[in-house]
Amino acid sequence: MLKRGKLNWNKRGFTLVELMVVMAIIALLLALALPRYFNHLASSRETILKQDLAVMRDAIDKYHGDRGRYPNSLDELVSAHYLRALPVDPITERSDTWQAVAPSANEAGESETGELYDIKSGAPGTARDGSPYANW
Repeated sequence: MLKRGKLNWNKRGFTLVELMVVMAIIALLLALALPRYFNHLASSRETILKQDLAVMRDAIDKYHGDRGRYPNSLDELVSAHYLRALPVDPITERSDTWQAVAPSANEAGESETGELYDIKSGAPGTARDGSPYANW
């Protein structure tokens, strides 16, 4: 118990050296964990991008199978309820960067119309495997 005017030196806190050791251990753990965390984030974004492209391509194919023509835009797929909403590109974090691929003469017959045969990502850069996002 403390008495007035006297300090009790038996109670002790952390010393500066102990705090520095703890901070060094935390810094070491962060240096090991953060690169793995950011690689995991990049990997999950790429997985989401692949899934979004697969879902949109499936919707384009279903639209073509039902109506006998390709859609004119992604918004047409949404308005026809083939997609609930236009997905956000996880790399660019925007929904207006998708690149529409028009059908070539081989894919589009004379009775078929439409401007959207395939969809590509408009994200710049390359994936972790070295392939450009624009080629997915």
